[in-house]
Amino acid sequence: MSSLLRHAVSASVPATSANLGPGFDTAGIALTLRDDLSAMVTDDPGILVEVSGIGAEDLPRDSSHLVVRAVLAGLSHWGSIPAGLIVRCQNRIPHGRGLGSSAAAIVGGLALARELVPGGTQTIGNLELLQVALSLEAHPDNLAAAIFGGATLAWIDGEQARAINVGINPDLRAVVAVPGQELSTRHARTALPTVVPFADAAFNAARTGMLVHALGHDYSLLHAATEDRLHQEYRRSMYPQSMALVDDLRMEGMAAFISGAGPTVIALSPVSEAEQVAAAIGGQWDVSVQPPGHGVVSAPFQPS
Repeated sequence: MSSLLRHAVSASVPATSANLGPGFDTAGIALTLRDDLSAMVTDDPGILVEVSGIGAEDLPRDSSHLVVRAVLAGLSHWGSIPAGLIVRCQNRIPHGRGLGSSAAAIVGGLALARELVPGGTQTIGNLELLQVALSLEAHPDNLAAAIFGGATLAWIDGEQARAINVGINPDLRAVVAVPGQELSTRHARTALPTVVPFADAAFNAARTGMLVHALGHDYSLLHAATEDRLHQEYRRSMYPQSMALVDDLRMEGMAAFISGAGPTVIALSPVSEAEQVAAAIGGQWDVSVQPPGHGVVSAPFQPS
C-alpha cells in the first residue's frame, strides 16, 4: 500500500441527466450545475465532514456520507486507508430529483481519492474510475456522464464498465425544470416491469440510435429521438405533474423527457429556442437553461 499525499485536494463534479428519453441506463449528459468538494488526510483519527448548500441540514457527518464512502473506497482500492479524513462539500445539485446527485458524490469522492494517491492522476484512467464507481452505484449512465462530461453512452461488458463520448453540438441547451417533489431512484425502479414487449424494446433501440445522430448533427430529429416506451409511462403515477409537463411540451414539438428516475423534466433545444422553451414551462418549476457541461475536474486545493 502506498503512502498518501498530505496536502488538501479539490474536485468539481457536474449534475447529470440520464436516459435522455430512450437510452435507459445507458445514455447521459453532463450539465453545468456543479458540486465542489475537497478532502485532506490526517494523522489524527476520525472523520470530519462539513456540508454547505443543498443537504446542509440533514446529510450525515460521518463515514456514511456518500462522498466519504467514495473517498475511502478509492483510497482502499488505490492506496491505503488513512487514520483521519476531512471532507468539505459545497452542494448545488438538488437531491432526489433525477439530476445525478449520488453519481456526483461518488465520482467526486473517487476523484479526490485519485488525487490523494501519489501519481494517481497519471496512472488511474477514467475507465478505471468508472469501474470502481460501479461498486457504489450499479448503473453507469450518470457515472459516465459525470466522469467524461458532454454526452455519453455507457454499458457493462461482462463485469467491465465501458463508456464513450458521443458527439454533441455545443449549441445544444438543456432546459431543466426542477419540481419541489423528491423521488429516490430505488423507489422509482419498483415501478418498472421485469419484461417489456419486444416491439417496445425495438422502438427504444431505434430511438437511441437516432438520438446519437440528433445530438451532434440534426436538431430536427430531437423530438422523435427522445421518445420512450421503456420507463416513463410505467412511472407516471409517481410524478403525474412531471409527466403532464412532458406531455404538454411534446405536444408543442419540444424534445422533453423525464431526467433519470425523475421527477425533473428536461427539454433539449438549440440555444436560439431555449428561452422560448423555458418560458413555456411556467412558474411552479425551478427552471434553468444549461449548456452541456464538462466532466469531473480535480487538483490540489487552491483556497479562494
